[in-house]
Amino acid sequence: MTLADDLAEVLGAGPVTDLRRLSAGASRETWGFTAGGRELVLRRDPPGVPRPVEMVREAECLRAAARAGVPVPELVATGDGSDGIGTPYLVVGWVAGESLPPRILRDERWAPARAGLARELGRVLARIHAVDPAEVPSLATVSDPLVALQEEHDGYGEARPAVEAVLRWLAAHRPEPRGRALVHGDFRHGNLLIAPDGLTAVLDWELAHLGDPLEDLGWVCVRAWRFGAAPVVGGFGTREDLLAGYAEVAGEAPDPDVVRWWEIFGCVHWAVICRMQAQRHLGGSEQSMEMAVLGRRAVEAEYDALLALGWVDDEDLEGFATPTPAETPDPAAERPTVDELLEAVTGFLTDELVPGDDRSRYLARVARTALGTVRRELAAGPDARHTRALAALGCDDDAALAAALRGGALDPDRPEVRAAVRSGTLARLAVANPRYPFTRP
Repeated sequence: MTLADDLAEVLGAGPVTDLRRLSAGASRETWGFTAGGRELVLRRDPPGVPRPVEMVREAECLRAAARAGVPVPELVATGDGSDGIGTPYLVVGWVAGESLPPRILRDERWAPARAGLARELGRVLARIHAVDPAEVPSLATVSDPLVALQEEHDGYGEARPAVEAVLRWLAAHRPEPRGRALVHGDFRHGNLLIAPDGLTAVLDWELAHLGDPLEDLGWVCVRAWRFGAAPVVGGFGTREDLLAGYAEVAGEAPDPDVVRWWEIFGCVHWAVICRMQAQRHLGGSEQSMEMAVLGRRAVEAEYDALLALGWVDDEDLEGFATPTPAETPDPAAERPTVDELLEAVTGFLTDELVPGDDRSRYLARVARTALGTVRRELAAGPDARHTRALAALGCDDDAALAAALRGGALDPDRPEVRAAVRSGTLARLAVANPRYPFTRP
């Protein structure tokens, strides 16, 4: 039987038509289809990588959030996959709205929504955090998110001085916990459906957990979700409006300094999530070009954390350059050279490939990004500024710098230590995404 046949049998609503894979979702498959005269969406774990507990939790969150007045898709069906779908899943009603940030942030049709969206999101978050955790029985508790973040980072055994330095800052400036509440865990662009007149649905509850509610407020302020636009909240609103909307429902406004702490925490969290997703590919549990490429985006989040802390500014970007291949190939080199081959494939993905669906178009862009990173890394040599900064501290490499930061031998408050952390991050960013620093408003 096909997936369409399995869905038709599970739903009992007649034949399934117009089944197509949607581009959204790096960790779960998302499919759109029609059945019984309704437009529906299937979210399922990739076959062979079931996460039944998380799927049960997402279904519980959808029910509880709907009762609390949070706009969410209608839950139509859910199961562990034993009924034909083959892997844990849920089916929800289709909700009109846009999730692509460039359209939401730049298309004039969404201008009315942008005007009041930050305040609206504040109100919605307050409703989420007011949900009685008992309504989500499978909710997991993160006992100490900072410790958990450190342990996850340590598990990869990689030297990332910026992560070490920011984790030290977070530990030294940690606020008192606000309390325990239902936390969405991934409240940001991509997981919000926006119509021209405002928010229509909060999606993707798979990271929901019991924790400090201000985590969600900090997360939606992380620079990664601004997509080059200036306003702090998703590129469309102010932090003040977000907190004012929250206060309308919760009865009190959160402390902006605590929200800022969670914003910086969110930067490191996103860096670790990027590496975590890449590990699913690298570890062999799930082959995915999309997740492999995501691993190289960790440095963007490290840069965002340094920027939020005021540890990098325009002066530090002077001389920031992308390594470029030689214009004249080595006459002894095999032709086409590696760079010429990469350029040819990039051109095909950019100009010639005409995929037949949104998912293929999206993956073509991911492949183009991967090839660009490869080209820059092949052309890159040692970064002179970073080499000098390490030498000034007596460190041979990033591993020595990271170890000294972890052990306390080097203090990130010292200007020369920050310089080495910063130069290492910029050197990696020049390879991974050289345009990224200049998307800063």
